[in-house]
Amino acid sequence: MTETPARTVGNEAMIASPPLSPGGAPVCFVVEDEPSIRHYLSLILHGAGVDTTEFTDGAAMRGALTQRVPALIFLNIALDSRDAIDAILALGRVSFGGAVQLMSSRGGAVLEHVRKIGVEQNLHMLPVLKKPFETDAVLRTLQALKLGTIKVSTTPIDLGEAINAGWIEFWFQPKIDLRKRRLAGAEAYARAIHPTTGVALPGSFVPAADLASVVRLSELALMSALRTAQSFAQLGLNLPVTVNIPVTALEKLDVEGIIRANRPRIRNWAGLIIDVPEEQIIADLPLASLLAERLQRCSARLAIDDFGRGMSSLAKLGNMPFAELKLDRSFVTDCGAGRINAPLCKTVIDLAHNYGQVAVAMGIEKAADMMALVGMGCDYGQGYLLGQPMPEDRFISLLRQRTGASRMQSEAAR
Repeated sequence: MTETPARTVGNEAMIASPPLSPGGAPVCFVVEDEPSIRHYLSLILHGAGVDTTEFTDGAAMRGALTQRVPALIFLNIALDSRDAIDAILALGRVSFGGAVQLMSSRGGAVLEHVRKIGVEQNLHMLPVLKKPFETDAVLRTLQALKLGTIKVSTTPIDLGEAINAGWIEFWFQPKIDLRKRRLAGAEAYARAIHPTTGVALPGSFVPAADLASVVRLSELALMSALRTAQSFAQLGLNLPVTVNIPVTALEKLDVEGIIRANRPRIRNWAGLIIDVPEEQIIADLPLASLLAERLQRCSARLAIDDFGRGMSSLAKLGNMPFAELKLDRSFVTDCGAGRINAPLCKTVIDLAHNYGQVAVAMGIEKAADMMALVGMGCDYGQGYLLGQPMPEDRFISLLRQRTGASRMQSEAAR
């Protein structure tokens, strides 16, 4: 039930910068013709507390300005810079008061020329973002503009009190199919939203919690995951949702009854994945096997979390009941450059495949590491690079926007 915090930029409270979405979050436009880059930016921005609207070109964005004015625009400069220049001139005509972040892989002279036009239009032009860029570059832009930065509290919180007070909610992090570059599921992480100290990660309220409180938290996690799976189904998406539950809580909970009573009523439901730390499975393999058998009857599967911390467990892998093997983030970090981590990652990925299961890399923060993992055959990935945990309503909003765009493209192609 523990979670290693993702890196954060700054430690400021979220500052409401006008204009805001109906949900109270700042709004950003992303203008980019390449779908993978649009989606990548939206994942970063939503995870940082900023709502987005995506456009394939400046013409579509200009039409939307009559209905919604963003606080920030990410504007791509394509090979033909005319579209970007026309967008900047249109922003000048309406005296756009937000910031404009140009981004491109083109040469510096072209970028500076387009930026200069924006300055002449009295627009707030940010330094040009050269492609390919890392997540940090986007978050630094948000921090400079005081947009969407989330206050993370390290103050210890009593879990029982947090549950009784209704402070607990669950945020969802996307799980990405690394080869197909598309969403493959979501993982739920608990957050305690304290009224004065801000957002608390599990490290602030789980380690000192008593078993009864951990069981209550686990039940809330299950219910939240099932509701979210139903929301996915309403969008036409059949995606598995992952929750973190320790073995001690799995023994106490009527997991089968909870799932059967609240599961989405769709055919061939993708089901739940329940993460259990490696050391808890190793400690009692017969119990883990029994739990896995029970869970399988109600469309839930076990995943071995934080795998690899104790390499002695590799020999026991064949006896472990699991659907996914989740690489410990300490292996994933710098696997694209390090001579030590790369072979360790490859070994674990191959082991998962040898047993007919999938490998999930946790804590991906760098593009080089992601590309290395793809080359090793890793199936799925999660992490700072691919999307931070975000509130459920923000995650659903992102999916609704994505599925709506897909339907429009399908209808246009008919």
